[in-house]
Amino acid sequence: MYDIKWIRDNAQAFDAGLKRRGLEPLSTKLLALDEKRRAAITRFEQAQARRNAASKEIGEAKKAKDEAKASALMEEVNTLKIDLPALEAEQNKIGEELHKELAQIPNIPAADVPDGSDASGNVEHHVWGKKRSYAFTPKQHFELGEALGMMDFELAAKLSGARFVILQKGLARLERALGQLFLDTHTAEKHGYTEVNPPLMVRDDTMFGTAQLPKFAEDQFKTTNDFWLIPTAEVPLTNLVRESIVDEDKLPMRLTACTPCFRAEAGAAGKDTRGMIRQHQFTKVELVSITTPEQSQAEHERMLACAEAVLQKLDLHYRVVTLCTGDMGFAAQKTYDIEVWLPGQNMYREISSCSNCGSFQALRMNARYKGKDGKVRGPVHTLNGSGVAVGRALIAVMETYQQAAGSIAVPEALAPYMGGLKTIAKH
Repeated sequence: MYDIKWIRDNAQAFDAGLKRRGLEPLSTKLLALDEKRRAAITRFEQAQARRNAASKEIGEAKKAKDEAKASALMEEVNTLKIDLPALEAEQNKIGEELHKELAQIPNIPAADVPDGSDASGNVEHHVWGKKRSYAFTPKQHFELGEALGMMDFELAAKLSGARFVILQKGLARLERALGQLFLDTHTAEKHGYTEVNPPLMVRDDTMFGTAQLPKFAEDQFKTTNDFWLIPTAEVPLTNLVRESIVDEDKLPMRLTACTPCFRAEAGAAGKDTRGMIRQHQFTKVELVSITTPEQSQAEHERMLACAEAVLQKLDLHYRVVTLCTGDMGFAAQKTYDIEVWLPGQNMYREISSCSNCGSFQALRMNARYKGKDGKVRGPVHTLNGSGVAVGRALIAVMETYQQAAGSIAVPEALAPYMGGLKTIAKH
């Protein structure tokens, strides 16, 4: 979301940022609408002021026993009382129209974000680890899981339809262990995130705050009594500061949660139809930071390092890419994607996105901070990242640690969570 005053003062930079997103200039249209809104406000305020002044003059006219003037003033006041609701409705209507227009515009990219129209324009930032060699042809996770009898898509389809899975026995425990490892890592003193157990259902204004609404409503699941199922814990975690003023000495605020996530996957027909890559329901550990504008760039790099740390603990090969302007999410100012190597697919797949949203979400939430001098400084900056997607981490562990017989070796980092189980094998 944008502050129209910022657009008024930075129209050229605003349009240049939109151009990098592949969009037409919008400042002229928005500023014209804003002028119309401000004119309507002026008309309303002038009518209101005149009503108040005329009401005062009625008393003075009556005191002077000027009945003709008092009568004329009373008629004027009555007319203004009739006109004021219409004038107020006009300014509100134009204001809502401007708000709707602003809500549909994506965040403009940071200066150091590479230009590009799609994922082909992403730039590799760095690589960690190496691809493993196997004396056999590595299988994909769903081949391994189904052969083990612990991953069932057909039974899930009977219960819920496509894009669901039932995990059992060792794989169910392995997924739980991954979530626990991630949470324990991020809540340890070095990472310093506070664990939160948030609601999984939220209201419209909460989804609006993190920019899932109104533009991406079709990607979400909505209940019959008008709650939205969260697509990520970013939504409730970030909104913990909505409509509030946070003391600067409490920033950065670092929050984490392991929750189920729900996505309609609109437009995903035909994509990743086999396996767990693209599910309607999945588990993810989310990282959220609320900070000052001065700290947000450094916090972004720190968040990326925290997300990488859990993959390094599991000794999973991955690369980090900086997303280009055409591949970034709607609310992001800059995004790093972590892509883990999947031997069974013989390709990198996204397992985490770490984004700095700047003040974009904070303006939608009316979330501000107060300096140490007691003065309100303006909107906070918000950041979010997967720390990491648990389902995709399960896939990566299965494919990376698979053995020739189809069993899965348990990574050393997960041993404390697996009750002594060192290998997941068919029994």
